[in-house]
Amino acid sequence: MGQPVREYLLTLCVTVAVTYLLTGPVRKFAIAVGAMPEIRARDVHREPTPRLGGIAMFGGLCAGLLVADHLKNLNGVFELSNEPRALLSGAALIWLVGVLDDKFELDALIKLGAQMISAGVMCMQGLTILWIPVPGIGSVSLTPWQGNLLTVALVVITINAVNFVDGLDGLAAGMVCIATCAFFLYAYRIWFGYGIEAAAPATLFAAILMGMCLGFLPHNMHPARIFMGDSGSMLIGLVLAASAISVTGQVDPDAMALFVGGERNATHAMLPVFIPLILPLTIIAIPMTDLVLAIVRRTWKGQSPFAADRGHLHHRLLELGHSHSRAVLIMYFWSGLIAFGTVTYSVHSASMWIVLAISGLSAVGLLLLLLPRFTPRAPQWAERLVPPRYRHAERAAEAALQDDAAAEPEPVRPIAAGVSGVNGATAIGPRSRFPDRRKAGSSR
Repeated sequence: MGQPVREYLLTLCVTVAVTYLLTGPVRKFAIAVGAMPEIRARDVHREPTPRLGGIAMFGGLCAGLLVADHLKNLNGVFELSNEPRALLSGAALIWLVGVLDDKFELDALIKLGAQMISAGVMCMQGLTILWIPVPGIGSVSLTPWQGNLLTVALVVITINAVNFVDGLDGLAAGMVCIATCAFFLYAYRIWFGYGIEAAAPATLFAAILMGMCLGFLPHNMHPARIFMGDSGSMLIGLVLAASAISVTGQVDPDAMALFVGGERNATHAMLPVFIPLILPLTIIAIPMTDLVLAIVRRTWKGQSPFAADRGHLHHRLLELGHSHSRAVLIMYFWSGLIAFGTVTYSVHSASMWIVLAISGLSAVGLLLLLLPRFTPRAPQWAERLVPPRYRHAERAAEAALQDDAAAEPEPVRPIAAGVSGVNGATAIGPRSRFPDRRKAGSSR
């Protein structure tokens, strides 16, 4: 078991390194081609920032798949399954459309059609849902039409959920990375805990997706030097959906020997099988709540449900007084709580301590939401190890300087002799900077 873990770590590290190293040149390329949209009223950032970060993330995806194909244990994923090629085909198509959208601002219907086509391409190559687990009944086989329709729906929903949550620096990449880490642990347990080889592709996809997000995050944390754009958000959304579809549609629940005993026991034992369908919802839960609230809010005001505004959850956190970084960390916390809580509960669903721990952490999250102006203070011995905003001495000195600046009267500007403006305004500077225009034939 140790050898596959090392190979997964190697694949993860290569994906992180390639994504990180490519992001710098991609940023320069985005600036050169003008992929820097103007700041909109609902945007949080204040300076034009280049997009096209998805180019680096796609490079990391290709590098991760290439390395895994040459490793001893992971090579079997490519020999026994067509899913890696299906993922690469769908990812390349959605990535290309995303790059065009980052540069030319494509219509929303065009992007929706591209998402459905990308999902259809994966279905044609075998990456589709073949059956679904039903509590108390077992695995129910789906017809090709039903499986493809459900696959396309799951891909489109996940892609748009990730795209919708991409509103703050580092938010989408961090939340996807957290949810994918939990998903990786679940898929790895299915593979080696139950000895099911069909879970290997999903485990590989999750490791590569974590590397894509981790390699991009250092460039995307506040203040972001580059945005992933639709080329990145749609790409990681598709990879996340493909991971869930792979383990849900290909792993037969009967192979896990879950249906032993009565109907109640079978229903209870089926809980781990539902986790692949639930985990993508861990990042959809927050943006879907935001979406419902936005529709209600805009309809109540007599506006179109599609009208843009500054009423999203991340905007609300900023309005409450949270800083940009703290708002992102709060949403990280809730994403991690939902994702890892779901996986932990699936493993030890009979333990009451799991429920109590999740409830306690939820209370902590609510407390953080209600304390927007609380600034943690590091102890004196640790002040050199934390960012400046957490150092008490530096904050006190900065506050004193601000008070002194506010108390000082505004200096009176000197009036330059001989240079006067219109309506009593005075121009500052020597007279030699303003030559007599009448000598040049000017009527003024």
